[in-house]
Amino acid sequence: MPESASRSALDLLCINTLRTLAMDAVQRADSGHPGTPMALAPLAYVLYTRHLRHDPADPAWPGRDRLVLSCGHASMLLYGALHLAGYDLSLEDLKAFRQWESKTPGHPEYGLTPGVETTTGPLGQGVGNAVGMAIAREHLAAEFNRPGHEIIGHRVYFIASDGDLMEGISHEAASLAGHLRLGHLIGFFDDNRITIDGSTSLSCSDDVRRRFEAYGWHVLEVADVNDLHAMDRAICDAQAVTDRPSLIIVRTHIGYGSPHKQDTAEAHGAPLGEAEVRLTKANLGWPTVEPFYEPPEAVAEWRRCRERGAALHAEWNAMLASYRRACPDLSRELERRLAGIRPDGWESALPDLSAESAATRTASGKVLNALAGVLPELLGGSADLGGSNNTLIKGAVALGPGQLGGRNMFFGIREHAMGAVLNGMALHGGFLPYGGTFLIFSDYMRPAIRLAGLMGVHVIYVFTHDSIGLGEDGPTHQPVEQLSALRAIPNLTVIRPADAAETVEAWRVAVRHARGPVALALTRQKVPALDRRDGVPAADLARGAYVLADGPAPEALVLASGSEVSIALEARQLLANEGISVRVVSMPSHELFSAQPAAYRDRVLPPAVPVRVAVEAAHPMSWYRWVGERGAVIGLERFGASAPYQTIYRELGLTAERVAAKVRELLRGS
Repeated sequence: MPESASRSALDLLCINTLRTLAMDAVQRADSGHPGTPMALAPLAYVLYTRHLRHDPADPAWPGRDRLVLSCGHASMLLYGALHLAGYDLSLEDLKAFRQWESKTPGHPEYGLTPGVETTTGPLGQGVGNAVGMAIAREHLAAEFNRPGHEIIGHRVYFIASDGDLMEGISHEAASLAGHLRLGHLIGFFDDNRITIDGSTSLSCSDDVRRRFEAYGWHVLEVADVNDLHAMDRAICDAQAVTDRPSLIIVRTHIGYGSPHKQDTAEAHGAPLGEAEVRLTKANLGWPTVEPFYEPPEAVAEWRRCRERGAALHAEWNAMLASYRRACPDLSRELERRLAGIRPDGWESALPDLSAESAATRTASGKVLNALAGVLPELLGGSADLGGSNNTLIKGAVALGPGQLGGRNMFFGIREHAMGAVLNGMALHGGFLPYGGTFLIFSDYMRPAIRLAGLMGVHVIYVFTHDSIGLGEDGPTHQPVEQLSALRAIPNLTVIRPADAAETVEAWRVAVRHARGPVALALTRQKVPALDRRDGVPAADLARGAYVLADGPAPEALVLASGSEVSIALEARQLLANEGISVRVVSMPSHELFSAQPAAYRDRVLPPAVPVRVAVEAAHPMSWYRWVGERGAVIGLERFGASAPYQTIYRELGLTAERVAAKVRELLRGS
């Protein structure tokens, strides 16, 4: 057999090994998506064995390329490739696909499976993650690379399906990537023309090429994914273009090789069936119908990724050693950043705003600017609201085309993409990303926030205009249900500071936070500096709730967050004038408080004091756990209104008088 024919036969054997593993895993689980892994197996093979800079022995190697499978339902493509390439993912792990506590869940999960760069499944999110990773890559390169020492040299790849490109987030992310001219970002569009409901023609007639060219991308096409030479050439051509991102449109056939289900929706989201698996294996010329068969020669060829990866890693280590010698200060800073370690003494930069009466968004801007000077890893911006969110770093240049080392990011009116991009930046490493918008628009980025919580990535959200206190813009812009909705997301820490001093502490907590995203909810309106004559430090915010003002043997507790804490203090004074002793508890973070030891929680909220009233200019849902059966919540179960905020508070009953009246009522009932 000629060498070229032998090579082709081995390539096909390697590809079909991946195809059959995907079929068998889905069949064994009796659920999953076999069709796309069967279609894309040639792309995965070419990428992992010939183009990706990766080291199966060290999936976290900073010099690696990043590959995002945005169409996470095709997870067996990724799992099969990782297993065959020699990552710590065994054949038994593949057999446990979609089973309890396995390393191969139905959709890829970051932190669970070696080699998985991000959690994907909600379509389009991975495209945004990849754009964020590419932004992080370019910023680090601009900041740390020096002539002859290009220590940041990797690429970011993603694979997207028809569904990914139908989702609006992909439009937002692709537009931003094209604008920024992210030249080391390469995407693959799996053009199989099938969705769950059937042909994509049922709902879509986009010209993907023209769409991405309009965004400023370099676009190539491969007529058949099985043409490995064409795939190789397209990838090399894309790698050669570094002044803009590239998209490679790849024509594939879902369920490739299946006699009855290829190119049909039946191959998308369900097992092929045992009979069809046998027929497909026969059609592919597979030597056995036994499940999970791995030809030794195919495994040996795939496992050459280990040798290749070790060589690439060693080459990069040599570059790093040279970089350390030539640029010792830069190398130390880069390694600190990539390790996620904060510089010594950063907290000393936090300003003292304890005497300042100001909107908490204004205080937040002052803290952010103070921290920016000592935390270069802080990188972010706003969704077209920089001046309102106070997220601009004074004196810093904009991050934009040709200036990817800038620190002020302008995401445009793209909240959904902003959330996914922030996740990608955090996942890449080297940054503590933040993004700002009005709290009401957190709904637009909720899927990305949820994924940040699921992955436990460290992102800071600066949500301003946090209540009816924004006033005249009216109910379309006044958040009511958003605080409760955000508090319901696991692993998300929501902090709503009551004054400038608490805002300083909120940022301290947000930067210190070990795992998971943090959302800061900040006022548009000015709030007074809280009276701390009793010596209660704002630093107690880190415990989620603390006693702000107390009386002897308190008969009732009043709990509040944010701008309503001052209302609680006014109510306490009204009641004190009547001889009723009340404790006021500032509760800026339910999540931080619930994580405290029971003894501390009981000290702040004594079980022996059942009369409790919580007040917050938001839906009351999240407060009932803290007030108990005999307590009450004064909140909003309706939309707001357009008027000066003082009028809205009065008309909707968020007043000290109403809080005091509710305390009296509960005390009479007790």
